[in-house]
Amino acid sequence: MVELKRKLEVIEKAIDDKKGFDIEVLEVGKLTSIADYFVIASGNSSNQVVSIADEVEEKMEIEGFEAINTKEGYKSARWIILDYEDVIVHVFHRDDREYYNLERLWSEFEKNKEKGE
Repeated sequence: MVELKRKLEVIEKAIDDKKGFDIEVLEVGKLTSIADYFVIASGNSSNQVVSIADEVEEKMEIEGFEAINTKEGYKSARWIILDYEDVIVHVFHRDDREYYNLERLWSEFEKNKEKGE
């Protein structure tokens, strides 16, 4: 649990260091087996999105969390996904984040799961 907390701290600080905004940490472990947490953040441009993702990778590697299972989205730089096993980082271009609205999607999924649907 300490390691997981440290991962989240490193990720959030790295995002903040590159002026990422609207940082959300969603606890999804009760809803899915793919991760315990999603960290979602936004950037204003494709360059900033890449810069944020690069900073997360660099800081995580420095802290010894270099085992990324998946890196997706660098080509388009609109939605980059970094998989750190129990934490998945989503770095969105502001416009794409509004369009996909993962927070709403997971919130609705949680409500439906609680209802037994």
